[in-house]
Amino acid sequence: MTTLRQQFIRELVIRGMAPKTQEAYVRAVRDLAVYYHKGPDLVTADEIKDYLMYLAQGKKLARSSVNVAVNGMRCFFDLVLKRDCEALGRIIPHCQKAIRRPRVYSIEELERLFTVGCVHPKHRAFLMTVYGGGLRLGEACRLKPAQIDSARMQIRVQDGKGHQDRYTLLSPRLLQELRDYYRMFRPKEWVFFGRDRNEPLPHATGQKIFYHAQQRAELPDKGGIHSLRHSFATHLLESGVEITAVQRLLGHSSLSTTSVYLHVRQERLAQIQSPLQLLQLSKAEQLSQA
Repeated sequence: MTTLRQQFIRELVIRGMAPKTQEAYVRAVRDLAVYYHKGPDLVTADEIKDYLMYLAQGKKLARSSVNVAVNGMRCFFDLVLKRDCEALGRIIPHCQKAIRRPRVYSIEELERLFTVGCVHPKHRAFLMTVYGGGLRLGEACRLKPAQIDSARMQIRVQDGKGHQDRYTLLSPRLLQELRDYYRMFRPKEWVFFGRDRNEPLPHATGQKIFYHAQQRAELPDKGGIHSLRHSFATHLLESGVEITAVQRLLGHSSLSTTSVYLHVRQERLAQIQSPLQLLQLSKAEQLSQA
């Protein structure tokens, strides 16, 4: 491990960045050095821009992937090489992030997912927990029995994204499903475990559970298991829950992140009348009363 790499990892750890973020940022700087066959501290401004062009057009990476590389390089040049921030902005500009609307399942589709798609009670309990609490995959996999608060009808999410704790919903239906599951499998340290009962359910296994259920239920793919979290947030907003409450349940630090769920689905647009039509109806009522 080079001295620069060690320094970079130290700076990322000190700032409390998640292990996956650390890995992605270190890989971004390493790939830059490998591309030019020299240390990242020797790469020029024009070479950095040419490399970003290569990622976007040569490798045809998604904007999100290019942004990871950009953020990794910015952190390295700022924290390790102590480059001037203003000059750094000119050398490594922020890429505009593509805005993608979440794809969600309808209530009817989710009912089919949990009934037709889930032939194993453990799989049904797991997917219902992800949707019912709006959990991220990792949060559901690491869920412990002590986090299920049946007295307050809440799930306590520990060490979520950004190392934040929060409370989310525990519906009566989900509580009953978890109680049935508990009687059958008697989980100890982890609510959902893998082959080793002492270890949490692997993330890859959680994804496979969802995809197998989605295929059995003959539902379209709307972005993997995370679409259940999207569906949770969208359905809450459509039922009239305030966006600030949804923000707290999801654990978003910024309201702008939650506001992406304010999109209106096409079938709901078809039910909304134009104000002009309302004026026409009002005029017709007045004529009928005259």
